[in-house]
Amino acid sequence: MIGRRGGRRATAPAGPPRPAGVPPQAPQHAGDRPTRQTAPVPDSLDAELATLTEEGPVTAAATTLPAAATVEGRQRPALDLLIWDAPNIDMTLSTVIGARPTAASRPRFDAIAAWFVEGAGDPAAQGAPEVEACVFANIPPVPGTLQRWVEALRGFGYSVFARPKSQPDDDIDQDMLDHIAVRAHSHRLRRLVVFSGDGRNFAEPLEQLVREGTEVVVVAFSEVAGYAISSELLRFIDIEDVPGAFVEPLDRVRLDALPPDGAWLRPTRSLRDFVTSFNARRDR
Repeated sequence: MIGRRGGRRATAPAGPPRPAGVPPQAPQHAGDRPTRQTAPVPDSLDAELATLTEEGPVTAAATTLPAAATVEGRQRPALDLLIWDAPNIDMTLSTVIGARPTAASRPRFDAIAAWFVEGAGDPAAQGAPEVEACVFANIPPVPGTLQRWVEALRGFGYSVFARPKSQPDDDIDQDMLDHIAVRAHSHRLRRLVVFSGDGRNFAEPLEQLVREGTEVVVVAFSEVAGYAISSELLRFIDIEDVPGAFVEPLDRVRLDALPPDGAWLRPTRSLRDFVTSFNARRDR
């Protein structure tokens, strides 16, 4: 059972999922007020899951991440789902290159979208899955350039779940797990692609999904994704191996991709500079 937060309210562009075959509701206006582009998030995962079945509220057992529960009498459409853990990918990118990322060293979401959709196969084929890509992000009190980033993502076809970051320990891990659970209930989750190096929160639930029949692919940096590399159930792809994911090769050391003849790994700082600082510490 995956623990969930208590009551909460937020907004998410993706909005709560609809049962298969139910069209989107027509926009509603209050007077002359324009329709909002965000949708309310239910106070609990149970409330959201309850909207997906006509048989009544979903029991707590159905909220575990491997959604083995099947609603009788309802054909669930196949779905390929991409989940992007923005805080984790940003942090680990800085770690592996040893610097703050620049425009040239940040992932290209357009190329990643193309790679993901191509992996879903021919959309005209019988039984072709639906595709959905979601980016989960913490938004600081002063968003800065994040507004343009979010709008670019939406233009590429991604849904964005944006949660305010008011405390240093605020995170969105449970929001990602909740969304995976909801989609696994409303659809037949054929393929799940998770961009995150966070094994503490994702390793166990993702492996359980594999046991339930979902293909799970973890995409992250090999330096920080030991949980996926060592797993006998999860498939791992280094994010730099996604075609076109970066404009130019990252300045990083990949011990998992050395050339057959070996490679020289240059120092990250001057030998003399290191010795100077070492002697200074020793003489204190």
